[in-house]
Amino acid sequence: MGEEATTMATRLFRLIAFLLAVLLVALPQASFAADATAAQVDALGQGGFPEREAAVATLAATGDPKVVPILEALVDGTLYLRKSDSKVVLTTKAGGGFTLKDPLTGGDLGTASSSDIDKIKVNNGLRGRISTLVGQMTLLSTDRTTRLSAAQSVLKTADPATLELLKKALATEADPQIRSVMELAEAVIVLKTDAGADEKRAAIALVTSHGDREALTVLTGALASVPDELKSDVQAGIDSIDRQLQLWDVAQNLVYGLSLGSVLLLAAIGLAITFGVMGVINMAHGEMVMLGAYTTYVVQQLLTAFAPAAMEWSLIIAIPAAFLVSGLVGVAIERGIIRWLYGRPLETLLATWGLSLVLQQAVRSIFGPTNRPVTIPSWMSGQFSLGGLDITWNRLWIFVFALAVFFALQLVLNRTPLGLQMRAVTQNRRMASAMGIRTPFVDAMTFGLGSGVAGLAGVALTQIDNVSPNLGQGYIIDSFMVVVFGGVGNLWGTLIGALSIGMANKFLEPYAGAVLGKIIILVLIILFIQRRPRGLFALKGRAVEQ
Repeated sequence: MGEEATTMATRLFRLIAFLLAVLLVALPQASFAADATAAQVDALGQGGFPEREAAVATLAATGDPKVVPILEALVDGTLYLRKSDSKVVLTTKAGGGFTLKDPLTGGDLGTASSSDIDKIKVNNGLRGRISTLVGQMTLLSTDRTTRLSAAQSVLKTADPATLELLKKALATEADPQIRSVMELAEAVIVLKTDAGADEKRAAIALVTSHGDREALTVLTGALASVPDELKSDVQAGIDSIDRQLQLWDVAQNLVYGLSLGSVLLLAAIGLAITFGVMGVINMAHGEMVMLGAYTTYVVQQLLTAFAPAAMEWSLIIAIPAAFLVSGLVGVAIERGIIRWLYGRPLETLLATWGLSLVLQQAVRSIFGPTNRPVTIPSWMSGQFSLGGLDITWNRLWIFVFALAVFFALQLVLNRTPLGLQMRAVTQNRRMASAMGIRTPFVDAMTFGLGSGVAGLAGVALTQIDNVSPNLGQGYIIDSFMVVVFGGVGNLWGTLIGALSIGMANKFLEPYAGAVLGKIIILVLIILFIQRRPRGLFALKGRAVEQ
């Protein structure tokens, strides 16, 4: 028993001695590593810009995460050299002097006056180099946004020196989007190195598989530098991407056309009610749109002053407000002017045109002639990609809003007493009056409904156009074209007409230009009306009877 205890004690003693030996060896090495890093930081304050750039590169090569804030401080101008011992320090302004901290440890180093320290300066070239190195060093960050930004930075610079770090990051990256960017960056870098033909061929295939404009730029740039045996592969990749991009361009034009069509639908659907149902040529319809836009501006100003927390929902609040303001103005116009001019289209046109000038000048007098800013909510800001399509959130929401307004109007016209009376007056005014329908009331409500819907269009247009007294003038002609083309008084015709004209415009613009494209559309509509005077969907109404 005693011998076993002695043996155990001997083994324990040997283990302790071995651990102490390892610790004694490791401590100097650790101290040396810390001294070396501190020395590398202090080297930032020595020499001129070339020496400083070399010191920056040496620090970045360590891969130490603590180096990133040091380099950022150098760019921000908060890294100084203490004159007494040539030590680089991190500074914070404190009264008439500076508080000093160790850049590596964050330890307090006391205070100093401006005469005791010198700012470590950087030029534009060094600033750009630091930005690149910081981007590369954050490839292994735990924050997703930081890693994505770093991967995009590496892809942009495509520095062969970052290839090993990129491979290390790829080995641990699990996020599909970031991994895709890293793989593309790796392939681009491989094309710049002296890698073998098979490796470069695989890189060409990877770049080609991305199929976007960035990949096309990469292959186009690599075409002149790759070996002759790979030029055919690169050219085949370029041709393949070109074909894909042409198809995506067609789809993108379709999206642009739907976006323009939704705007035209919002602007024209109210006119389809007043012009189609009542036969009134309302040249002040654009000013109803403008009033809706200015109502949105006023709502945002009131929320900013009294309820800033509700600004995120300002557009939702502005929708009923704009409808009421424009609708009430429309009722006042019908009761005060339009009802005396029924059956006299020329006088109606002149009166409403003059009224549009009055409304524009009134708005100029109240709000001024300059554009008024309307804040875009966060949920309508930015864009997203769908395949090769770029879709902005504000345009998407306007498209959804236009469809919602359209179907809401269909519900009003087909499922409410007012809608029933409106349809009755449209089909036969005298018979509707004989049946006890108050046609003057229906006229006022119809004009008010059409004007209110125009105000809703103004709310949507604040997100894509300037809020100015001339806002409505840019849409009045297109609105009339949509209504006449789709069929007077037919909302489904207005929907199809707006989307058709919007998509036709966007398909013609790349080939004929914006102005000539509109002229071609106008000529085609005139020729179409010659063949079908009542538009796509003819509807019996008062204007048609007359």
